Amino acid sequence: MFTGIIEAVGKISALTPKGADVAVTVDSGTLDLTDVKLGDSIATNGVCLTVVKLTGKGYVADLSLETLNRTAFANYKAGQVVNLEKAMLATTRFGGHMVSGHVDAVAEVIERQHVGRAIEFWIKVPPQLAKYISEKGSVAVDGISLTVNAVRGDEFKLTIVPHTAAETTMADFSVGRKINLEVDVIARYLERLMLGDKAAEKQPQVTMDLLARTGFLG
Repeated sequence: MFTGIIEAVGKISALTPKGADVAVTVDSGTLDLTDVKLGDSIATNGVCLTVVKLTGKGYVADLSLETLNRTAFANYKAGQVVNLEKAMLATTRFGGHMVSGHVDAVAEVIERQHVGRAIEFWIKVPPQLAKYISEKGSVAVDGISLTVNAVRGDEFKLTIVPHTAAETTMADFSVGRKINLEVDVIARYLERLMLGDKAAEKQPQVTMDLLARTGFLG
């Protein structure tokens, strides 16, 4: 589990094919790895990766076909800059929100503009995820815990303050960029829970949209 508060910015130094999978080598920059051991998790641009080797300058992790199919890693090349966060401890200050590191989909930056000292982005999500995005709710974008400031259909707005832009990769986001999106994990669990016994069916007929229309969710 993670908080979405980025600890360092690193860089992918190599992507090495391993049969049908890929091994990624990350130069972890200023991230403190002294307490990291093999098998630990590090969120890399929002993707929970397991450390399989420590290199002295960073770490190596394996990318499964599932990860490549579900995340923006499929488009990454050596030199890609990435946000890094180690798995949280019981004593970690919880400054963001609950982030699992399990990416729901790849979204796209469709607008960028400066508003005062901040940067505003509009992000387009796959239509099936729009129901999980709510104004003033939380999302993780490339592993960064962010607040949704407006919603219009399957698009939402983010307002990035100078500190966030300076401490993450977001200053480099441009229109057309593909990003890893994780919706609020509580919303995902709630949807599944509300299915009740129907969750065991192969094609559940009850959805959050239906529950909302019938007034079950208030």
